[in-house]
Amino acid sequence: MKYKYPDAAILVFCKAPVAGQVKTRLMPQLSAEQAVDVHIELTERTLSLLNNSYFCPIQLWCSLGTSHLFFDDCANKYKVSLHTQQGKDLGERMYHAINTALTTSSSVLLIGCDCPSFESNDFEFAITALEAENDVVIAPAEDGGYVMIGMTQAQPQLFSNMTWGHDLVLNDTRHRLAELDLKYIETRPHWDVDTANDLQRYKRTKI
Repeated sequence: MKYKYPDAAILVFCKAPVAGQVKTRLMPQLSAEQAVDVHIELTERTLSLLNNSYFCPIQLWCSLGTSHLFFDDCANKYKVSLHTQQGKDLGERMYHAINTALTTSSSVLLIGCDCPSFESNDFEFAITALEAENDVVIAPAEDGGYVMIGMTQAQPQLFSNMTWGHDLVLNDTRHRLAELDLKYIETRPHWDVDTANDLQRYKRTKI
């Protein structure tokens, strides 16, 4: 496959679609099995968007190992390589994936699998921002976190001793970027699907 940016890589973090372990904040409005269906639909939307963009190689970083049949299906369908997340918390897992990918790529973007506001030009903007000598690119989330982070060199200080899953993650990251004197750029804001209201918003975008 011929890529537009062959030296870059996009890393997609994804949990195995196990009932009761994914999209739990959508319950009890949805059953555990219905929440799995939402997780799978969002993941496939993300991978299809990336696969059809032909920007760069795509890596699927899997929680709980790569043995779930869903991951095999994704590898075959969307031509992604499979990798196992490693680390005791989200920060360690993110840093490990980025640090590993940078051994073979000059720049990487790391994203989740549940952000339906992504469009292909968001990834191209981020890749070219890193090519333009920004150290870091980050995509703010409306809930105060972020849905994408990219860099050309691993930056462990952005991931260690961080408290995740609250509405100040983005601000905390901005402060660390400033302390490290890293040149960074932000994309347009995004939103992901965590709550029942998010799911209704996603359904409206498909009409």
